Amino acid sequence: MSFESVGFLACLLPLFAGVYSLIPGTRGRNWALLAAGLVFYAFGSLTGVALLLLAALVNYLLGLPLLKGRGGKWPLYVGVVGNLAFLGVYKYLDFALGQLSGLLPVAPLGLAAPIGVSFFTFKCISYLVDTWRDPAKGTRRFFDLLLYISFFPQITAGPITRFDGFAAQLEKRERSLSGAAAGIRRFLMGLAKKLLLSGVAAKAVDGVFGLTAPTLDARLAWLGAAAYLLQIYFDFSGYSDMAIGLGQFFGFETPENFNYPYIAASITDFWRRWHISLSSWFRDYVYIPLGGNRRGRWRTALNKAIVFTLCGIWHGAAWTFLLWGLWHGLFSALESLKIIDTKRLGATRPGKILCHVYTLLVVTLGFVLFRAESPAQCWQMLCAMFTGFSFTAAGTVALTRLLNGQVLTVLLLGAALCLPVWPWLRDRLGKYREGIESAVCLALFALCLGKLAAGDFAPFIYAQF
Repeated sequence: MSFESVGFLACLLPLFAGVYSLIPGTRGRNWALLAAGLVFYAFGSLTGVALLLLAALVNYLLGLPLLKGRGGKWPLYVGVVGNLAFLGVYKYLDFALGQLSGLLPVAPLGLAAPIGVSFFTFKCISYLVDTWRDPAKGTRRFFDLLLYISFFPQITAGPITRFDGFAAQLEKRERSLSGAAAGIRRFLMGLAKKLLLSGVAAKAVDGVFGLTAPTLDARLAWLGAAAYLLQIYFDFSGYSDMAIGLGQFFGFETPENFNYPYIAASITDFWRRWHISLSSWFRDYVYIPLGGNRRGRWRTALNKAIVFTLCGIWHGAAWTFLLWGLWHGLFSALESLKIIDTKRLGATRPGKILCHVYTLLVVTLGFVLFRAESPAQCWQMLCAMFTGFSFTAAGTVALTRLLNGQVLTVLLLGAALCLPVWPWLRDRLGKYREGIESAVCLALFALCLGKLAAGDFAPFIYAQF
């Protein structure tokens, strides 16, 4: 089950909110949240619930000796290796066996990856590492760790929060009517991003990537690439808004996960703005332990290349994800080596514009690779983008069909909303801000209900990770 499903919006969410509001005291509400998380996750996979409970228990037991500072590093090593092995078995083993099936007498096992496995295993690893670094950041209560891992606003696709910040809110948090209302508005904004923007852009994306070489030309390829930029941004940032809004409704503060990444002026800047919780995780638990930027430019470049390669692998068992990670690692490394010196180039206004264009182009081409079903399809798209200037009647018909009024409106509106227009507008609404924002959210919710009634939506992209 996902946040934009009718079952969640009409049944589970009102039930969770009602029960939570009726229960007095923080401890009782924590138990309600734990039950809500397990029930929500069970709708996706009953087997997944068992694996989630097992992961929480094993990591809790491994964390106990770290709390006491005994046993050296072996619980940490066992925990990190065990979590990565768990992730590898359920996410990558079948892919690896499929690649070997032509050479060895092996076959995929048909293992179904638990929903959100990449997210909750990274939570487990961060818990163990943070507890080893500072035992005060761990816990002796299994309940707290289980709730942290199964917290239902974040369980499917993050953001990847840290245990110490979450645990502090289990003990004491403020829940006010105004805060709950703000959380609902944030949730509805995210829902609108998903259904009204990302969902419409997805039609153009799926249409373009479903075309064959004779029909695909530069017009269609660039349409597909641009539409996917908007689809994946409004899909994932929409989910993050919904997760943050739900957390706020229940009294929890959740770190922001996006900060207008498409206005970045370098790949380094882009990753400070895109999927911030994942970028921070790799920075704190991989990049810095590798040496960070403390050992010269070449070592910094190598460290970044390693981080982005692992980031690509984290996203899924496909060659396209690995190549996407290598692509971002390459340009991040070139920036570290000052071969691409965006800081110096951006010192002038024309240079700053050029930096924005360079960053957006690299990100766009990278997302073509991310979206493609295979490296061959990516190559087909890239060839069409840069050499497909032989337009055919079939291509024109496809363009007319895919670039209709609805899609064009969404592309233009989406491009504008990728800029910090909404915060600028909210700041100028003054005392009328909350009233106008509430009215806008209600109108958007009505449009979303229309979309849901028509069955016209696609699943969250990052739910597969």
